[in-house]
Amino acid sequence: MLPALVRKTWRDDRRAVLGWAAGVAVFTAVYSGFFASFQGTAEFKQDALPREVLEFLGVADLLSPAGYLQASVFSLLGPLLVIMCAVTLTVRTIAGPEEDGGMELLLANPVSRVAFAVQRLAASTAAATLVAALPGLVLLVVVPVIGMDIPLSHVAAAGAGLVALVWCFTGIAFLAGAVTGRRGPVLAVTGAIAVATYMAHALSGVIDGTAWMRWLSPFHYFIGTDPLGTGWHVAELLVLVAVGAVTAAAGVLLFDRRDVGV
Repeated sequence: MLPALVRKTWRDDRRAVLGWAAGVAVFTAVYSGFFASFQGTAEFKQDALPREVLEFLGVADLLSPAGYLQASVFSLLGPLLVIMCAVTLTVRTIAGPEEDGGMELLLANPVSRVAFAVQRLAASTAAATLVAALPGLVLLVVVPVIGMDIPLSHVAAAGAGLVALVWCFTGIAFLAGAVTGRRGPVLAVTGAIAVATYMAHALSGVIDGTAWMRWLSPFHYFIGTDPLGTGWHVAELLVLVAVGAVTAAAGVLLFDRRDVGV
């Protein structure tokens, strides 16, 4: 039997989760389905933009199936959607109820603060993981159907990277919410980190002398290893998981020690 707080969190978030899941699944299916029609103009579009611009956007290769999927699904829009979903769900674990004045009712459950935080986080992380896993699962079906020449193990590696990226930002968002108890700081902090680290990853391949910045970016560990072209890179995925685990654990401990507004 799942803990009561986990079940309640899923009940409260079910509409949001279903909406995000449907949107992400449709996005992935539609964009990947355009591959055949896109190939007729891919070379023209690639030649029309400067190489530096393509590298900044993470779409340096539009001609191969792997390059097309990275550009359309995994480079920017896909990560943006699943990170937004994860942050939206994570805001509801602590910051949302505390800001709305509903924390007192939730804390009335016969569990410790640590157990409360862990159960709420586990529920939101599971929901965010489901949504983040959908691009990889959809592509495992779509890729062979439309005849894209990409090993399914590489597709699975990219899908796993997207899940690990979501775990990373879920931990960051949870930490911000546990410390502040307010929606605004969670959205501001997580959004600023996402934008700054994406820029660090993008600029590290364009501006001389900035290659070191890629090691500060979660996006490098997710897509900088080119999983669609080269397959699994477990060490990089573990970095993302570790960041998510450490920030989440810090959030639980700080929430347990903080005066909570009820």
